[in-house]
Order: sequence, then structure tokens, then C-alpha cells
Amino acid sequence: MEYVCSVVRGGKQQAAETAGDQPRVAVIFNPSKQGVENLRKAITEVAALQGFAEPLWIETTVDDPGKGMAHEARESKVDLVIAAGGDGTVRSVAAGLRDSGLPMGIVPIGTGNLFARNVDIPVNDMRDAVVLAFSGLDRAVDVVVADITRPNGDTETHTSLVMAGIGIDATMISSTNPDLKKRVGWLAYVDAGLRALPASKPYRAYYRTDAGRLHRSKVSTILVANLGYLPGNIELIPDAQLDDGRLDMAVLQPRNFLEWLFIWRKVTWENPVLRKSAIGRQIMDLTGGSRRREIVYSRGRSVDIEIGEGAEEFEIDGDEFGTVVSARFTVDPAALIIRVPSLD
Repeated sequence: MEYVCSVVRGGKQQAAETAGDQPRVAVIFNPSKQGVENLRKAITEVAALQGFAEPLWIETTVDDPGKGMAHEARESKVDLVIAAGGDGTVRSVAAGLRDSGLPMGIVPIGTGNLFARNVDIPVNDMRDAVVLAFSGLDRAVDVVVADITRPNGDTETHTSLVMAGIGIDATMISSTNPDLKKRVGWLAYVDAGLRALPASKPYRAYYRTDAGRLHRSKVSTILVANLGYLPGNIELIPDAQLDDGRLDMAVLQPRNFLEWLFIWRKVTWENPVLRKSAIGRQIMDLTGGSRRREIVYSRGRSVDIEIGEGAEEFEIDGDEFGTVVSARFTVDPAALIIRVPSLD
């Protein structure tokens, strides 16, 4: 231990003499999150141990949750960017780093932390996440690009790392109690879902993947995903991979409450358990699981969705984004470099 400490001290002394040669890190953080002081302490300590110069700290704002700050970090010629916050901060920073080749570490201090959970970044140990941000492996992942049209005809472009949805999932998110979300985290979405489901009504949608056949159906929601795992051992879209250059679409079209129960069984039992073994798949076949149509999956490089009448609620990575009348999703393959514990 004494030898290790002396090496670290010697390394720090030598680095101080040639500060211009030290790698630099920019930390983009949401100042409204709890634990910011602990974050500053952990990053400052680990940066010094890793031979980095004093971190550049950049706060997000209500008007800009991270994209402009990522551009500022790029202009500052840093070697690493750390996004510290929830899924909104991570997504916005990723949008600013897209196609830059600059690695992004993630320190999750939000409530859902969906992306961090999907790539095995520690969500309950800040220091472990900080160490991983500095010393993890670089992995190139896809970014979902959403070009949406508002009811007034305005168009916008947004990015997604986990999944975007049009329909009841977005309605559920928009009705989530923010105070409850702060207290219990992602469980607040369960409360919102129980309140939104009884009042939900399907809508007419036209959709297609790539240049394939145009489908028309009454749906409760359409999800376009880069990743498919949700907290609570819910495997919503089992084949979604964040580095395969493809989008995964799930169309939920239950006709009654019983069929909602079938969907629940599929995402909590069939997808995460039964489909992973030969015996489980046989059980699915015998019980009709592979033939049911309450939830339908498809894959492609692009997804086009148009609302048949009116507008529907829209969400990205667990954040509400108002209403839309149409959306086109495309994949930007290997557009973002993130720090992860393994490449598996």
C-alpha cells in the first residue's frame, strides 16, 4: 500500500510540473440534484488519482439540460466528458457529443437512470460510477434520432438513448407526481400508470419500418427503442441492442383489460424468463404466447409513425415532450462513445 501511495504521489508531483500535458475532464451536472457536493468531492479525488488536471465544472440550466454544455466542453478541448444527472441530462449531453468521438462517462444521480441501468453503470454507488467514468472501457453505441411534427406544423429533432413512445406511456409519464418521483424514484411511474390506464383510449396509427408495408391499427402506444430493459425486471423489448445499428419497435394494441394482463405477463415473465431456455419457449408455444398479438415487435433502420386523428402524448427516455401528430425515427450507428464496465 505504501508503494502504491508513493507512486501516486510521485505521479501527481510530476503531473503538476507538466500540467499542460495532463488530460482534462469536463463535468456537466444538474445542480438541482441531490448529492452535488459529494459528486464534486469524488470527481476531484479520482481525477487527481488518475492524473487529470483540475476538472472543468459546467452546470446545466432549465432551458438547456446539457447539449449546449457538451458543445462548450468540446470547444474546451477536453479528453473526457462526464454527464452527472438523470436520464434527461445524460440524453442531452449525448446529443451534444454525438459523432464527436469524445468519450462520455456517466454518474447517475437521477431517479430512473434507465440508460445507466441498461449498460451496468452503478446507480447506487457514486464513487464506483466516478471511477468507471475515468477508467472504464470505451464502447460505441447507437443514437436514436427523432424528427417530430407538432400539432401546429412545427418540426423538431431530438435524440434518444433508451426508448421513445407515443401514447399511454407518454400520458403516464406526463401525469407522474414529481414529489412522489423524488421520494420513491421509478416506482412513481407505477402509480401514474395505475391512474392513466383506466382512462386510456386507443388511437388510430399508421406506421412502418424502413420502406416496408404501411400498417394501420388502433394502438395504445408505439415504442421505438435502442434498449428494452426497465426497472423491476421488466424486459419490454427483449431483442433491443444498443450497438446493432437497428431500431426495435413495439406496438401495444390490447383490446381490453385481460389483454393488458397478457402484456404484463409477457414483459415480466415470458421475455425475461421463459424465452431464455428451450423448455421455456416450449411452454410459450403451448400457452399461445408466441401467437398472441397484444404486443407486436419489428425491427429496422427507420420507423415512421403518423397519428390518424388529432395528436398524442410523446415521451423520450422517461421525460415528457408534449404532443405530436407524426414522428420519423432513424438510427445513427455507433455515434456515441460511452464508458462501461465491460464490452459484453
